[in-house]
Amino acid sequence: MKKKSLWLTALLMSASATFAQIKTTKIKNQNTEHYITTIINYPIAGLYALQKQVEPITVLNADGTGMMQNEDLVKEPIVWGIECSESGIPIFKEGFDSAAYSFWYKKAKAHEEEWTYQSFTIHFNKMKMFIAGERFKEFTEEELKR
Repeated sequence: MKKKSLWLTALLMSASATFAQIKTTKIKNQNTEHYITTIINYPIAGLYALQKQVEPITVLNADGTGMMQNEDLVKEPIVWGIECSESGIPIFKEGFDSAAYSFWYKKAKAHEEEWTYQSFTIHFNKMKMFIAGERFKEFTEEELKR
């Protein structure tokens, strides 16, 4: 009986994982609807900074929240995502050694509804990710395996 109940539990868990969907959020920018997600199969969460500078920075959390520091060093909480299809498949353009995504964010203040677009690129040979071509984060092979 224990084997049967253990087998049934394993079957139910695998079935629920099979039908799990990537979480998407519908956003609107100037009368155009977009869908965003925080999952693109790369370790996107982390700290992004300018080359050889401590500040300004951008911090992206895995849950779609974060913080963006402007040139005047004011830190503002943000909500962010990468553009995807309605079903959660990231939309990107593949280059020779890179992939380009649409990065959307808005300030997390209650009255803020304006979404801002910036480019988000991954450069595979350099093992770097860039927001707007300036702020970057390095990643490792080990992070890709997780």
